[in-house]
Amino acid sequence: MASIQSIIDVTSISLFLYPKASYLPPVPPLIQTTNLTRSYRLGKKSLTVLEGVNLSINRGEKIFLCGPSGAGKTTLLYTLAGLETPQAGNVTIDGVDLYALSRAAQSRFRNQRIGYIFQNYHLLPELTALENVMVPGAIGGKHHHDQALAALSRVGLAERADHLPAELSGGEQQRVAIARAIVNEPDILFADEPTGNLDSHNSAAILDLLLQLVSEKNTTLIVVTHDQALARHGDRVLTIKDGIIA
Repeated sequence: MASIQSIIDVTSISLFLYPKASYLPPVPPLIQTTNLTRSYRLGKKSLTVLEGVNLSINRGEKIFLCGPSGAGKTTLLYTLAGLETPQAGNVTIDGVDLYALSRAAQSRFRNQRIGYIFQNYHLLPELTALENVMVPGAIGGKHHHDQALAALSRVGLAERADHLPAELSGGEQQRVAIARAIVNEPDILFADEPTGNLDSHNSAAILDLLLQLVSEKNTTLIVVTHDQALARHGDRVLTIKDGIIA
């Protein structure tokens, strides 16, 4: 039978050979979904768009969601971002059950932790580029002119700060939308077909910009795209079809 001293010696050798880091518990995913379900009524019929989606996304991951039109990509993105309530299931972000929060608390959470880039930009036409970028800060009770200008500088549009959206090209408008999405330095950046309205040159430039920005801050990026060539730049490509992740 082994002596107590021999057990201690073996344990000491094991700790020397296998560093303490080996015993650290696994890091939980930043985003976790359980049984997400969403359907819509079309006349007398019901169309299921999400059917029991279970998903884990780690902090700093770059995820691209692909699939045919109507497969549920945008619905899934909206649901992950707290913009569309699921009929069943839940979304947990950094330990917070998103849909267990009140509407006001959800809004605060999105403003502080989430950035969203729409395909059609969704800029307010009566506001300048700078004023559009200041909107998330204003919603959060802040009016950081300098922070908004810095975000415009990061996307290469500081000199266009005083221009209205109608005075900007499509690529420039999307850059303003990106600046607006990152101005609060969110943990997660959602992008719904961010290059869908752009030519190939601008598409490549916008994608390069997004990847650069999220790498700088270790931001989690989740992108909906139909372009498989763009999707190859992600850490993972998830294909959704008939409401199910393949």
